[in-house]
Amino acid sequence: MSAALDRYLRHAGTFGDRVRAVPADAWDRPAPCEGWVARDVVRHLVTWIPGFFGSMAGVAFPPVPSVDDDPVAAWDALDGALRAALSDPAVADREFDGPMGRRSIADTIDMIATSDVFMHTWDLARATGLDDRLDPAEASGMLAGMEPIDEMLRGSGQYGPRMPVRDDGDATDRLMAFVGRDPYWRP
Repeated sequence: MSAALDRYLRHAGTFGDRVRAVPADAWDRPAPCEGWVARDVVRHLVTWIPGFFGSMAGVAFPPVPSVDDDPVAAWDALDGALRAALSDPAVADREFDGPMGRRSIADTIDMIATSDVFMHTWDLARATGLDDRLDPAEASGMLAGMEPIDEMLRGSGQYGPRMPVRDDGDATDRLMAFVGRDPYWRP
């Protein structure tokens, strides 16, 4: 198993567990991302990932069920497509020219899609009252990798201003504050 597939399986497994644990009446609760509700966290992933990898890298994704009708089925469809792409060397090893230069599809999924799934686990869990702790080693490592490119990330418009963290803040708090989430936000 490749490192990219292994990392994806760990983080997508956690995200999928949270998706399946969301109470039916919680999908429309506010999420930490301004203007979003819980189902919008899933909508974001099932929209941008196929759009990016379809247009930039030519990866074919099957149709995804409507997030409005069945967010669990929508996530499961995307998850299955990503697992299949990472498990097929003909797809995973194929290189393409994207915003991060020439990279393999597996490396790019690992760098941006898996990382997004990891961080949005917190958003979904926080919105719906589920366990929102992230793997501390992964959160610390991701933060260490992002801090040197802080200005570029903020300039992308994908991250808000860095938020304050209390002295006793853990790795999850620090990562979420870095990407512009209030680590103490509650619906």
